[in-house]
Amino acid sequence: MEESVYKIVEIVGFSEVSWEDAAKAAVAAVDKSVRDMRIAEVVMMDMRLEDNRIVGYRTKLKVSFKLE
Repeated sequence: MEESVYKIVEIVGFSEVSWEDAAKAAVAAVDKSVRDMRIAEVVMMDMRLEDNRIVGYRTKLKVSFKLE
C-alpha cells in the first residue's frame, strides 16, 4: 500500500443564511487553491450578532488534503 501525507488547515466560512452555506463557502474557497481535499470536519459553529439579532453564521472547519 502506498504511503500518503496530508496537511490540515483551519478555515472559517461566513454566510448570512446558514451554517451549512458558511461551510460550503469555506470549502469552495479552499478548492480554488488546493487539490485533492479529503475531509472537512466541522470544529465550531457560531453566530455574528448586532443589536441582539443574528446577522450571520460562521462555521470553522479543519480541511485535509493530500501533499504531493
